[in-house]
Amino acid sequence: MLIQERLVSILMIALVTSLAMLPIAIGSVNPGREIMEPMAAIIIGGLASSTILNLLIMPAIMLKFEKFTR
Repeated sequence: MLIQERLVSILMIALVTSLAMLPIAIGSVNPGREIMEPMAAIIIGGLASSTILNLLIMPAIMLKFEKFTR
C-alpha cells in the first residue's frame, strides 16, 4: 500500500527537522533570538500538522473519493 511506502520517509523527515528546531524553540535568553524562537515553534507545529495530514487525512479522503480502476 502507498502509505506504508511513504511512512518511514515522512516520519524521519519530520522527526529530524523537529529535533533540529527544538533547541531553538525551547529558547534561551540570548540576544537576537526574539524572532528565531517563535519561528521555530511555528515550523515544528507545521511539521506536526502536515505529517498528520499526509499520513491520516489525505489517504482517507483519497479512499473515499477516488475511483480505483485497473
